[in-house]
Amino acid sequence: MAKQMSAVTKGGSFLINESPAEDVFTPEDFSEEQTMIRDMTEQFVEEEVVPQVAKIEAKDWSVTTGLLKRCGDLGLLGIEVPEQYGGENLDKVSAMIVAEQLARVASFAVSYGGHAGIGTLPIVYFGKEEHKKKYLPRLCKAELISAYALSEAGGGSDALAAKTTANRSGDHWVLNGEKMWITNAAFADVFITFAKVDGQQFSCFIVEKGDPGVSTGAEEHKMGLWGSSTRTLVLDSAKIPIDNVIGEIGKGHHVAFNILNTGRAKLGAGAAGAAKTALNDAIRYAKQRIAFNKPISSFGAIKHKLAEMAIRIWVTEGMVYRSAGMMDRALENADLNNAQQVLKAIEEYAIECSILKVYGTEALDYVVDEAVQVYGGYGFSAEYPVERYYRDSRVNRIFEGTNEINRLLIPGMLLKRGASGQLPLHAAVKAVVDEVMSASIPAEPSGPFGAEVAAVAQAKKAVLFVAGSALQKHGDAIKDEQEVLMHISNMVMETYALDTAIHRLMKKGSTDLHADVVRTFITDATARIEFSGKQVLAAASEGDILRTQLSALRRLLRWAPTNTVKARQRIAEHLTDQGRYTL
Repeated sequence: MAKQMSAVTKGGSFLINESPAEDVFTPEDFSEEQTMIRDMTEQFVEEEVVPQVAKIEAKDWSVTTGLLKRCGDLGLLGIEVPEQYGGENLDKVSAMIVAEQLARVASFAVSYGGHAGIGTLPIVYFGKEEHKKKYLPRLCKAELISAYALSEAGGGSDALAAKTTANRSGDHWVLNGEKMWITNAAFADVFITFAKVDGQQFSCFIVEKGDPGVSTGAEEHKMGLWGSSTRTLVLDSAKIPIDNVIGEIGKGHHVAFNILNTGRAKLGAGAAGAAKTALNDAIRYAKQRIAFNKPISSFGAIKHKLAEMAIRIWVTEGMVYRSAGMMDRALENADLNNAQQVLKAIEEYAIECSILKVYGTEALDYVVDEAVQVYGGYGFSAEYPVERYYRDSRVNRIFEGTNEINRLLIPGMLLKRGASGQLPLHAAVKAVVDEVMSASIPAEPSGPFGAEVAAVAQAKKAVLFVAGSALQKHGDAIKDEQEVLMHISNMVMETYALDTAIHRLMKKGSTDLHADVVRTFITDATARIEFSGKQVLAAASEGDILRTQLSALRRLLRWAPTNTVKARQRIAEHLTDQGRYTL
């Protein structure tokens, strides 16, 4: 299980509170059991999944379903399923580890997630007892394979605008409509399906492929993820047993949105794993590729790319396991057989889940793009796997709510918690404004990494100062200022990344390599925070007031840039010496 932490941390509190470094879970804290799960999953992917990539990409569904059954044999399908229903009931850290390792082959990882994650957890958390007994043991062994049917043509990110209907007729429901982009549709036995009862009450149903009126369309021709099945689910007066409602009628949004929280967190974990795969390939190629009589890994431009890829991965994986550790600590106080308590513990970190989704998928996009660039012309050729990594990466910014939707959710959830008193945001904003107006400069913390700790603390104040200025300008109408909210979201995400990075560094102790990683990241992240802060302030003020606010922002973000050129060179040289990502 996850390492014990001293206290339950409130979601979003990283912005206003300082956590002791020892309370922040990091990959260095993996237990013996978690390390074994990581090694077992890595071995399974290396020995059984990677050798069959060509068949998976060619849509040989017998290979995919066979590998899912192997996952069942290894206990990987029931990571989050209670033991009494055939699962392993392991912690969230372990779930993230599995998601990270499987991401090496994206198409199979998506098939796995569509089944073991969003295709199974609705029954775990919302299903009736008879549902759990009937389906979960078989889902944990891949005797049945599941899919999640939420999206519809024209619905986009507005899932509640569903047009699929469910009407009661005697002892069954009659469903009519089409669901789009359904992962695993070619071979799924069970579909977790959302429809509106009487055209109004958004609800969730268990639909089986053998139910009358249930069929699937042709395979979609996609940019990436060629080896995952994506089809339309067609419900043509489909007859569904009357007891196959998951949760309560009219409350399907509780099922959909709660399941999306865990899906977003796992997307962050998968992004870290996929990025490591792309970076490892880029490192090996850069060492082998000779240009101008020496390996391209010795060129400064390539060193910059490799180091920046590694920095973003290190920061992302830190946030993934910090967030999972917080969930596990909250779950220690929950009755794991009480679905509502489990969901409440996970929902507490909905802000962090959205951050992981956005930050992780955009870090992955950066890494795969630069990996193609390291390969040069060969990166554009299907002969090398980085071409596949590039194509497969793109959809992650659309999965589980687009990155734009999640960017809006982050400040929206923070403001809601502030207004309800869950987080003392208003007091924190007032304290920062008072400090800024007094023009006082706080003393730099003493001890190891004092300047770095101070930079992170000042970044938090900058976010609060800028957000406070925006709220003063827009009031409740800020919910309609999407551009402003997205800039604030960028600042919040960078601050969570900074806070996590410095905590991880302090736990590891003084190592020159990791200090290079963190100082380089602080230099760049501070600049990004300042950029977004300027945009928000300029949208809220003008003239002398704006100049005063911009001056205050500069004073808050006073980190002196380090020599990131030399730091990146040292990081890149470590990577090429090791031949792979080993940070």
